[in-house]
Amino acid sequence: MDVPRRELAKGLEVSALGLGCMGMAEFYGDRNDPESIATIHRSVDLGVDFIDTADMYGDGVSEQIVGKALRTGGLRDKVVLATKGGMIRTPTGVELDGSPAHLHKAIDASLARLGTDHVDLYYLHRIDPIVPVEESVGALSEIVRAGKARFIGLSEAGAETVRRAHAVHPVSVLQTEYSLASRGVEDKILPTCRELGIGFVAWGPLSRGLLGGQILTDEDLATDDLRRFLPRFEPDNLAVNGAIVARLGEIALEKGCSTAQLALAWLLAQGVVPIPGSQTRRDFEENTAALHVDLTPADLARIETVAPPGAFAGERFPAGLMHLVEDE
Repeated sequence: MDVPRRELAKGLEVSALGLGCMGMAEFYGDRNDPESIATIHRSVDLGVDFIDTADMYGDGVSEQIVGKALRTGGLRDKVVLATKGGMIRTPTGVELDGSPAHLHKAIDASLARLGTDHVDLYYLHRIDPIVPVEESVGALSEIVRAGKARFIGLSEAGAETVRRAHAVHPVSVLQTEYSLASRGVEDKILPTCRELGIGFVAWGPLSRGLLGGQILTDEDLATDDLRRFLPRFEPDNLAVNGAIVARLGEIALEKGCSTAQLALAWLLAQGVVPIPGSQTRRDFEENTAALHVDLTPADLARIETVAPPGAFAGERFPAGLMHLVEDE
């Protein structure tokens, strides 16, 4: 497959679409490590070389799966490997720790799980409200100087935070949730990245499967599925959102693609790099086919009419977790 490439930052070129590895560890059903590893191998075979994970996913399990896949396939030098630190699992949820001491410890633990001496991109997973971002980014800068990461990034940071961080050390990438269902970055965050020359990576590009058109009611989700606890999937909100997705599906049918492919192609048209999660080779291959869906200006206008900013019902996180993200 001919996969186009994009430059996130000078010297950091990736496939135009990446592979998100969170779901390989938890949240969306039972783990299947052999299939996850095969999916990573298939990703590289097809030319999708941007692999995204984090130490928080499965409390290190996702990194272990990625590390095993890279070792068994001899693929380390064939991928652009990204991971994240600064978010800690606890028995009751998560805590943030952007302190230099923690980040230095976290990168070493991530490298051990991944089985490599460096990552290509190391993100601060969330902005610690207690530790000034300048201190966190100072630690990331030290990690780069130590040769443990080539570039640094932030995740879920607001525009002003990005500016403060960028003044300490060049921030190469911002990763934030962005999809047809989550368009808050368009007002301030995305323009700031473009102004500063910072690449943008979109996580959750299918809004956790909502934009795939397969989740019609909460009964389509396993009892332990994370999405049962997210506002966007509450029954009343899901009814509103499902109607929007159905209309997007009509456009997709006319384009000869799936609804998920249409949603990913829309993001690609915004000039960002989406990293849809894929737990199987089948899902990965469907997502990757979005690279060859050509949306005309008329198509984009129709999509905008169906799914303008704010059209989808429900926040992307429960109220108790919204403090973990900066929306402006």
